[in-house]
Amino acid sequence: MKKFFVCAVMLMGISLFTKAQYADYFTSACMRLDYNHVGTATEEHFAFDQMLNDGEWAGSKTVLIDELRLGKYFFEVKDPKSGKLLYSRGFASIYGEWETTPEAEKEWGSFHESLRFPWPKTDVNVTILKRNINNGFDPVWTYRVNPKHHRAFPSAVKNHYNTIDIVVNGKPEKQVDIVVLGEGYAKNDMSKFRKDAKRFAEVLLSTEPFASSKNKFSIRAVETPSPDSGVNHPHQDIHTRSALSVTYGAFDSERYALGFDNKTIRNAAAAVPYEFTAILMNDSIYGGGGIYNLYITAAADNAFQEYLFVHEFGHHFADLADEYYTSATAYEMDAEHQEPWELNVTANADPESIKWKDILTPGTPIPTPWEKEKYDKHSIATQKKRVEMRKAKVDEKVMEEFFMKKKAWDNELLSNMEHSGEVGAFEGAQYKSKGLYRSAANCIMFTRHNEFCPACQRAIKLIIDQYSK
Repeated sequence: MKKFFVCAVMLMGISLFTKAQYADYFTSACMRLDYNHVGTATEEHFAFDQMLNDGEWAGSKTVLIDELRLGKYFFEVKDPKSGKLLYSRGFASIYGEWETTPEAEKEWGSFHESLRFPWPKTDVNVTILKRNINNGFDPVWTYRVNPKHHRAFPSAVKNHYNTIDIVVNGKPEKQVDIVVLGEGYAKNDMSKFRKDAKRFAEVLLSTEPFASSKNKFSIRAVETPSPDSGVNHPHQDIHTRSALSVTYGAFDSERYALGFDNKTIRNAAAAVPYEFTAILMNDSIYGGGGIYNLYITAAADNAFQEYLFVHEFGHHFADLADEYYTSATAYEMDAEHQEPWELNVTANADPESIKWKDILTPGTPIPTPWEKEKYDKHSIATQKKRVEMRKAKVDEKVMEEFFMKKKAWDNELLSNMEHSGEVGAFEGAQYKSKGLYRSAANCIMFTRHNEFCPACQRAIKLIIDQYSK
């Protein structure tokens, strides 16, 4: 009892200290620091654009320092006089993926990006760091933020969008706040958008471990009408302009959908308090994307919409790695990384030191035997057929039926093996057939499954705690 009391007092002291630190250095507003990220596969540069008031600070006022240190990039806000670390967060970016593509080896790319943190009362130094091959971080850009700069816009953001409260469970600083934006919804599609946004919330908050913590989430939607219905599909000769400029075909991958108009997306999201962003696409063609601490995109009318919502949100929310490895990817993983930083995959199959050693099923062999050869043979054949069907531009309903059969086959195999349902180290993950492992035979991040594996669930819980305390 005494030990518990001491621990409780210590935790209370930490909470009071961080609250005092917040009040000493920050106001109640959110600063959005905009910059341009420019480079090639071998060099990169940063240039300040502007800083502006992005609305009420929706983040925690106690958990200011990111101890998880996930993401390819990381940024720190420091007091320039003392060097004291005031705020930090990990993140990923479109640039971070683009620089690994063949295009980046031939030409320059330019991407607009933003960092969001509490509005500082005085000057602060903001440093962006990039992950190195040893999984540490190296500084790549430092900018002295002057809140009174001539390109600072401290006036409070004025909402001129129609917004909808879907689920609101408390004050933003104590909640995980999600904003839902619509892409490819014309004015007469707004009732459909509201229905789709509510469906997204229902699906997400009924999936574990979100379901067990649903009282810690607030979800709001912002209406962003497009000139026409639907989203751009360059690979299928469907061309349209939409409100947020989201397009399929990112990095020349037909199903990968991203929005490159960062300012427009950010301005719309700021209509409500938010930390995480979901962009629902008014489209029936399978596709989407998810980038850690940036946003997700997901087709709202596809037969796999529920899987898309949750899978892509896993990327965005907890930096979960894809666990599949037989599908073509839009960018290449860095082969020099010995151990992935993501919490749901590993290169270490030693049961004494594996990332999830404390949740291993007793008696499960490590590495864990599974029907890998049978799975690989079927999946590779399926991928080959999928490519042929996409090139032939077959009807989406035919594609959906094709994927449904693949899902049924996967579930039958992966649910009826000797070690199905156990936590172990199953070889094959993060686009690599050999040398990388996942914690379970199946997962939302592996196939079109409906449950997260234990390693993914633990990672998600850590993020929930980071934003709701």
